[in-house]
Amino acid sequence: MNPDPPTPAYGLVCLTAGPEVRFRTVTRTRYLALNDAEKRGKLRDIYSSNIAKLREAAQFCAARGIRLYRLSSSLFPMLDLRHGGTEDQISGEVFAELAPQLREAGAAFAAVGIRTLMHPEQFIVLNSERAEVRESSLYALSVHARVMDALGLERSPWNLLLLHGGKGGRGAELAALIPDLPDAIRLRLGLENDERAYGAADLLPVCEATSTPFVFDAHHQVVHERLPDYEHPSLREWVLRARATWQPPEWQLVHLSNGIDGPHDRRHSWLIADVPSSYADVPWIEVEAKGKEEAVAALMNGEGMTN
Repeated sequence: MNPDPPTPAYGLVCLTAGPEVRFRTVTRTRYLALNDAEKRGKLRDIYSSNIAKLREAAQFCAARGIRLYRLSSSLFPMLDLRHGGTEDQISGEVFAELAPQLREAGAAFAAVGIRTLMHPEQFIVLNSERAEVRESSLYALSVHARVMDALGLERSPWNLLLLHGGKGGRGAELAALIPDLPDAIRLRLGLENDERAYGAADLLPVCEATSTPFVFDAHHQVVHERLPDYEHPSLREWVLRARATWQPPEWQLVHLSNGIDGPHDRRHSWLIADVPSSYADVPWIEVEAKGKEEAVAALMNGEGMTN
């Protein structure tokens, strides 16, 4: 682990625009139509393939000087499947059988100093008003933490498990439950502001109250507050206030994206045209652009790009 990379270290999100990093899956309908032997064979094939591809992703990033990589939240399809409240036994058994390969894949990132994170889907709402949603969300998040543990990724924000705030207007409920989360989740947990329910002002108190790192997203904040552009002076304030939630501050991570048709467009552009000046001294920047590795490469080369 290298906590002090060249500034900034840009991150790749899950896949590549090209064919190099792609993962396999199976639909729930297709999986449930198989008999037990077929299920086991299907998952062993997919899981093994995706683990091998994960090792290739580490090599891909290392060869290009990419120091941050977001693991796909769909690496192991059906691992979070439950039947009547009981977890799918076959997927869990296949996953456990592949423990040596999983450790090797995680070690591939550590060996080349690449930081990792996971960002589960937004259906995870820990602070929902509905008990069944809270329970299913915690289970799904626990599966993600299980994957990170199996990969041998340390339980710290260096290997972040990132969520949005969830149900709007329930920040106090979110803050109340975070201390009781299992260590595999809590010790990796980070929170990110979004475009609708949780602006920076809503989320920061939760992070401060629970010692949870705040991943600031300037694009989301511009949309949420209807700011004119990415150079509004308030963005620098939020970068600094978010940094204060990180221990150490050198691990601060932010998200970078642009809208296709301007700063208020929620759709991500292919490349990055505008990097907020407020990000000038941020050490870790995850790039959310449709161009994936092309966008990262352009930023690393210091090129001014258009949408």
